[in-house]
Amino acid sequence: MTLTVFLAVICAAFLHAAWNAGVKTGARKQTAMLILTVWQGFVGLAIVIWRPLPGAEVWPWLLASGVVHMFYQLFLAYAYEQGDLSRVYPLARGAAPMMVMVFSLFILPDPVSPMEYAGVAVLGAGIMLMAWGALASGESRRLIPFALGSATATAAYTVIDGLGARVAADPLTYVSWLLLMSAVFYVPVALCLKGREIIVAPRADWLKGSVIGLMSLVAYGIVLWAMTQAPIALVAALRETSILFAMLLGWLVFGDRMDGVKASAGALIVAGVVLTRL
Repeated sequence: MTLTVFLAVICAAFLHAAWNAGVKTGARKQTAMLILTVWQGFVGLAIVIWRPLPGAEVWPWLLASGVVHMFYQLFLAYAYEQGDLSRVYPLARGAAPMMVMVFSLFILPDPVSPMEYAGVAVLGAGIMLMAWGALASGESRRLIPFALGSATATAAYTVIDGLGARVAADPLTYVSWLLLMSAVFYVPVALCLKGREIIVAPRADWLKGSVIGLMSLVAYGIVLWAMTQAPIALVAALRETSILFAMLLGWLVFGDRMDGVKASAGALIVAGVVLTRL
């Protein structure tokens, strides 16, 4: 991995944590997520109309990713309704690589190194400690299944989009269509679950949604580009430094409670991610 790719992925990690913080600060998390998704859908549409259609081999990846992103957005917004940024984000991001690794242990034929076994163990310890901290501190128990649901979707779309971007051989076109597909799947489902009031928001919320939508777009575009320049596993591991950024933002900016248990759990999760993906 070159220095340029390294710095770009670190920037993407910070932007990912920052847009999550933007969703968390809204009064209605699903509304914030819907604004972000609608704005991104229009951005994606504005780009794809000037570019050639993806080949037939790309569409299965785009459709699958659109469905998975819809679940990711729903679960993540529900999790933020229940818990702090510095609690939800590490669970949601950290559990994903562990799920991929555990799945590979039992289903996939790929060899697993001792370092990867160690990473799964460290990740599991960190996630259990983070979840125990949520229960011990009296936080809502519901944040845990929602955060883990988001993690499951993250694990799925990481693999789908990493491979899909390589099949497409055009990260900009791929991510633009992905934004459009995400809006196509998420918006109707959110309206069915929350009703028409989900779209009622002050102008300031729509402006904020455009900003966090841009952050998300830039962050994911950088990651998809980086996956075409460096090994997917290495990019994915470095991207998880966003966990540290999210914990710092939650603590220093939003006043989340930070104790030794939460800090230790976050450190274990980051260490586990690095071990499983390097």
